[in-house]
Amino acid sequence: MFDRYAILSGGVFFTHAVGEEEDWILETENPTRGTRVVMALSNRSARTAQEIFDAYADPDDDYGFTKTIVPVRLARVGAENLISRSQAKRLLARIDRFRVAVLDFAEVETIGQAFADEIFRVFVREHPEVQVVPVNAKPEVERMIRRARAHDQDGGAGADSESSITGENSEA
Repeated sequence: MFDRYAILSGGVFFTHAVGEEEDWILETENPTRGTRVVMALSNRSARTAQEIFDAYADPDDDYGFTKTIVPVRLARVGAENLISRSQAKRLLARIDRFRVAVLDFAEVETIGQAFADEIFRVFVREHPEVQVVPVNAKPEVERMIRRARAHDQDGGAGADSESSITGENSEA
């Protein structure tokens, strides 16, 4: 809803601006206590509250916010690759509070087997009520997702399946 917002909590700073390609997440060496949130909304903003509600709320569920979109690239710290289960768990924090979790893999070139397995096999098995929808995945990322899903379906053999991964942002 806001044109810009920034969050500083502990030693982590996150900022987002509508229309800008990059979000920023930074860590400081000297964390502070508490949380500060700053938001700005243009007086000429064309976005409406109804557009926001329609994008994230389910009318069949009394308009509760049941959908979240998670930019996976923000799980990286610096230039690190997304390869570990602990990175996946950090990404998945509080995702179980939603019915639909859209994981946007834009700008993510590759992921590791353990990262994919933690999300698309372990988390999905432990939280069947949450629909995990990957979007904007590059072919290498799609391959790792298929591998994790196939590993779950075939009892651990890990063969690649023929199921496709959505490559564009779609309605979930």
